[in-house]
Amino acid sequence: MAQLADKFHREHRQRLDEAAEIDGQLTRLEDDIRKLKIEFDIFFNGGTRRPPLEARARTESVIKRIADDRNLSYSQRFFFNTLVSRFTSYRELWRRNLKARGFDTA
Repeated sequence: MAQLADKFHREHRQRLDEAAEIDGQLTRLEDDIRKLKIEFDIFFNGGTRRPPLEARARTESVIKRIADDRNLSYSQRFFFNTLVSRFTSYRELWRRNLKARGFDTA
């Protein structure tokens, strides 16, 4: 009986650790999106010469990696979808502004 309780405790602890790790990834993604928006704002206001396309690609890869994770809870999935929606809106705005300035965003 004690072995079963220990096994249950270990599995429960592992699920909690995974949830905390996913929460951390989502928080970092939120920060990355906010920083990327700031970098694009700086670019569009003339502060830098090149758009932050590498940072955008890194953020997109993080989004793809988290989207493939099947261990997200409903609340984590909702928060993730909210972040992706925000990023998609920004990305479309950045694409239009880059196109208007003559940058090839391929």
